Amino acid sequence: MADREDRDGVVVYWRPLCPFCMHLRTRLRLARLRHTEVNIWRDPEAAAFVRLVADGNETVPTVTVADRPMVNPSMGELMEAVRTHAPHVLSKDG
Repeated sequence: MADREDRDGVVVYWRPLCPFCMHLRTRLRLARLRHTEVNIWRDPEAAAFVRLVADGNETVPTVTVADRPMVNPSMGELMEAVRTHAPHVLSKDG
């Protein structure tokens, strides 16, 4: 599961072979948005968290922004949440 220090930032819960996860993770890297990635297939506690916030399903990507969960957010929804709740993770360049 994500460390305590990650709770003020962005955490992406993902799993291998998920095309939605690959797309979002690539977009986050291109945006140079600081984030932590957690593979739910390697972290049972993270998988349980995703099920808790996704109506019992392991729907990924699930993202937390300053400890606020979002299930399968669009990049626009995610960036709006970051600007509102975690602006410190935005790149200084853009």
